Amino acid sequence: MADIAPLDAPLDLTQDGPTLTAALVDFPSVSGTEKPLADAIEQALRLLPHLTVDRFGNNVVARTHLGRAERVVLAGHIDTVPIADNVPSRLDENGVLWGCGTCDMKSGVAVQLRIAATVPEPNRDLTFVFYDNEEVAADLNGLGKVAEAHPDWLKADFAVLLEPSDAQVEGGCQGTLRVHLRTEGERAHSARSWMGSNAIHAAAPILARLAAYEPRRPVIDGLEYHEGLNAVRIEGGVANNVIPDACTVVVNYRYAPDRSPAEAEAHVREVFADCGVAEFVIDDQSGGALPGLSHPAAAAFMKAVGGTAHPKFGWTDVARFSALGVPAVNYGPADPLYAHKRDEHVRVERISHCEARLRDWLTA
Repeated sequence: MADIAPLDAPLDLTQDGPTLTAALVDFPSVSGTEKPLADAIEQALRLLPHLTVDRFGNNVVARTHLGRAERVVLAGHIDTVPIADNVPSRLDENGVLWGCGTCDMKSGVAVQLRIAATVPEPNRDLTFVFYDNEEVAADLNGLGKVAEAHPDWLKADFAVLLEPSDAQVEGGCQGTLRVHLRTEGERAHSARSWMGSNAIHAAAPILARLAAYEPRRPVIDGLEYHEGLNAVRIEGGVANNVIPDACTVVVNYRYAPDRSPAEAEAHVREVFADCGVAEFVIDDQSGGALPGLSHPAAAAFMKAVGGTAHPKFGWTDVARFSALGVPAVNYGPADPLYAHKRDEHVRVERISHCEARLRDWLTA
């Protein structure tokens, strides 16, 4: 489809949450192209006299300075995955808004902007973070860059990441570790296989260990996490008549947040210690985040939004706040099952619901 140009008019933060979500969706911001939207968000926030606004790259941070006893961060990324013929947005007769980013996570960003515009005197000081490049490589992540360059901008007692969670609180997140397990053999003609050693066959103990693995299900702050250790890719082979001399099994370990990255690595090494692994290479490692539901601000948040907290099995940027010593939860309007899909959507009543619950929490 043809490229869709960003809107010429500035963002109107007086619009209701669903209408603002549609405007954001119709303002394309695929990862790497967020500058126009960051400009528009910065411009809209600078019109609000109760906020100070800072900018670092395509990341915008706005803060109140009311001298409250606690400070809370509301954070969300402004980028989306590539558009899949699902822009402009479309609102159907059943109150469902369709379009790229409706779920992940422009509906959450709309809630942030609405709170920024309509709660000038919250009961807690607020920091609003709008950041880029969440959907791509971790080293490009805008929240990570802000945390590295300006950690003082993110100081807080508690954080809410408005990632899609179907209007339910999801505490913390699990960590993720990806490793390449390499086995070695000796090449030979497949007609004389005994002259070589098959590296793919040598991977059998690794696969057997994975098939028999029983993951932990630890309970943390009353939430039961569910770990997983799985092969996600296997590579080997030279030609159809050659015994392969190398094979690599790529394994992904999703681990509960009571384990550090170092402990996760040690565990995976122990699991495969006697499986004939010739080379163990870490390809990706991101630690998890404890749910922090015992924190007073979290308890007040749970009371305001209602429902039952659930564990976050996937990895989200709450882990970056955890690394800064800030307990964090995920709480956003959309159903995460529809993130990144061509039929991505959000129910508009969930947008209004999340905004109302956050307002209750911040004004009670």
